[in-house]
Amino acid sequence: MLTFMDYIQTAFHTSSQWNQDNSYSFLTSTAQSLLDFEIPRGLRLHVSSLPSPNLASSYTLSTTGLLDGSISYLYSSLPLSIPSASTSLDLHDFIRGYRHLVPPRAPEEAWWWEVWHRGKRVDRRDVLLYGRIFLPRNSLEALYLRRLTPTRVLKISAVSDAAFPNGASVLGVVQNDHGKFSTEYLYSSDSALLGVRGLYNFGPDPRERLSTPPSIPPSPISSLLPHSDPNPPTTPPGLFSAGAELYYGILNKSGGISTGLRFTTLPSHTSFPYTMTLTLNPLMGNLSSTYAVKAGRHLALCSRFDFNFYSYESGVLVGCELWRMNKYSKEVEWARKRMLDASSVSSGQKVGMSGVVGGEIPSPLDVAKRRLDDEDEDVTGVLKARVDQNWRFGLLWEGRFKEVLFSVGASLDLGKREQIFGGFGVEVQYSS
Repeated sequence: MLTFMDYIQTAFHTSSQWNQDNSYSFLTSTAQSLLDFEIPRGLRLHVSSLPSPNLASSYTLSTTGLLDGSISYLYSSLPLSIPSASTSLDLHDFIRGYRHLVPPRAPEEAWWWEVWHRGKRVDRRDVLLYGRIFLPRNSLEALYLRRLTPTRVLKISAVSDAAFPNGASVLGVVQNDHGKFSTEYLYSSDSALLGVRGLYNFGPDPRERLSTPPSIPPSPISSLLPHSDPNPPTTPPGLFSAGAELYYGILNKSGGISTGLRFTTLPSHTSFPYTMTLTLNPLMGNLSSTYAVKAGRHLALCSRFDFNFYSYESGVLVGCELWRMNKYSKEVEWARKRMLDASSVSSGQKVGMSGVVGGEIPSPLDVAKRRLDDEDEDVTGVLKARVDQNWRFGLLWEGRFKEVLFSVGASLDLGKREQIFGGFGVEVQYSS
């Protein structure tokens, strides 16, 4: 489950119209959400608030053998009009599950951001500032995020801790998103690491529809007729992407490289959604493939297979998530459908077994919208589970109880008969 500050940062990206999924860093995010979920250890309590659309604060208290905690504050120059109370939050925004990706969108033109007043530009770029101090360790982490242009974001994160050789570490990343492709350039003070990442999306270029004028100018009469647009928007059912990353440490004179592929269905896909990825690290010899599928409205399955060409070692990890719906919401939905069916029959319309009213067949976009609307129903929690080839289990239950969000998890290792129970933890979040 995301923390409240992670929720605010995600809202900042969404409000500033930045697509995080169009990045090589998020190539395997779907499988990671289903398989690599974090199991809490000990007891952890979060108390957060959003007193204004520009300010947020959070306080954390945890017991993992020792009593410790943290205090964090966040400022956003972009007002965030989002729900903040625990009772009104959508669990889909806090619980990472199967990710429905959308087609890449064309970036806005740079001049759209210009604001002029009396012959002078007065527009400013959106900025997010975040700071967190850990007690009693007195370590500090900070984040500076700035939207430079419609296609560029600057992100600088720093950590001050005595555990680092120089006492601190700084990471700077410049991200560029052009819709059709994206690039990232990063620098880390650890070993003077330099890196570059890139992702390319096959298929139609979303920028062409904005830059290419229509071949036939529409007339006043033709504009009233159906299908009069000479360049109708395309809605592909799937998205195929390829990317790679390259990094090199100047001080330790070592580097690395990796490449990956991803195919995922888009909302216009009429059948069940699924995502497949394949990543390769040729220097280390690691090959990893994942397959995630939305098997039902509230059920998602995922598997990952890892193999090493040099050691011939392999691993298999299987996981699933099952959402639990609110019983009251189900009863209301059932009553609403019965009333719609009754009104359709009384008005003389035919209602077939497929649910089509009046003999009209819904379009793929209507089917996709209906499916996404069904997923926005009120939910009370989700059960996540995973198991690998060595019979090591991970169980996690996340949901809402009264006015708090909670996560309860446990890890089991059936291969160790003397110590099967690996750990147990509870995490509670309250926000206002």
